Amino acid sequence: MELKITKQNLSDGIQTVQNAISQKSSLPILGNVLLETDNSTLKLTATDLDIGICSIVPAEILSEGSITIPARKFFDIVRSFPEDSEISLSMKKNNFVNIKSGKAQFRIIGLPKEEFPLLPVFKDKDSIVMENSTLREMMNLTEFAVSKDDTRYVLNGMLFTIKGEDVCIAATDGRRLAVIRKKLPKQTLVDREVIIPTKTAQEVRRMLTEDGEVGIKFSDNQVLFSFPRSFILSRLIEGEYPNYRNVIPERTEKEIKVAREDFLSATRRASIFTDQDSLAVKLSIKKKKMTISKNTPYLGEAKEELNIDYSGADEFEIGFNPKYLTDVLKNLPEDEIILEVNDSSKPGVIRKGENYTYVILPMQVTG
Repeated sequence: MELKITKQNLSDGIQTVQNAISQKSSLPILGNVLLETDNSTLKLTATDLDIGICSIVPAEILSEGSITIPARKFFDIVRSFPEDSEISLSMKKNNFVNIKSGKAQFRIIGLPKEEFPLLPVFKDKDSIVMENSTLREMMNLTEFAVSKDDTRYVLNGMLFTIKGEDVCIAATDGRRLAVIRKKLPKQTLVDREVIIPTKTAQEVRRMLTEDGEVGIKFSDNQVLFSFPRSFILSRLIEGEYPNYRNVIPERTEKEIKVAREDFLSATRRASIFTDQDSLAVKLSIKKKKMTISKNTPYLGEAKEELNIDYSGADEFEIGFNPKYLTDVLKNLPEDEIILEVNDSSKPGVIRKGENYTYVILPMQVTG
């Protein structure tokens, strides 16, 4: 194998696959990146056996071949070269790889491709195509609600449900729930419900930066997201996801209409006085005013008043974890949002049209 490639192209490939490099594995090969050439491209592949990421970048191929080399050292070498430089890679005997740029040169010991785990091949039977912008919106409005608690493993991922022309993503940590539904560009025969790990969702979302389409294929226990120059393959989380549909409240007549950006900013400011022992901020609701406050005796107090349009008759107070409010408010595009509330003991609900629902449980507040 021998090739020439710009630092920019090689860096792009490295940035795409680097998060799939295994950090703490008993298998040394999982700390390597697989390099393969094909006509005028270099393919980089990394995997930790749970997730695999591949990137294809342009290169001048002088002779074809394949090799795996230690990923972190390889990445450090490439990073050390000047910007706009050209890099030469060549494989020598005994799996040595020479890396050159200008007058600088390195020699690194690799391992043969045969020791690298084989990535599974997917059939087109269970596959759909989505617009990048659609999937990006769906993930932006749900991924933050995934549980970080490892003891509830099935909640450490996002539930994808595909049926006919409908696709739905749901995420919950048991204290809040985000659900969004969209129509696919065309009818499909796919009928699947799978749990996609958080790490996989984050990597997919990272690649949804440009317009275009993403292909999604399913096997029994894995999923493949394919882009024009890269793909992500991942194991699915096995288990039964909770029936979240039963906890979504019916629409209520008590609605608080408020400017989203003002609500977001005031909540962030009030959260300055929260700590692990006192998380909730208080919302005091009146006809035309909502006061967001936080009083922590040994820290201090924050208070801010917002103009609102409240459809209810009674005044009341309710507490929420401010992070659960800011997570959704900073991702919604609307200038105004509607917070549905019944009373201080019932969940709050934020909806976006008929397709998005965010449910947040209240918290007890003092002071």
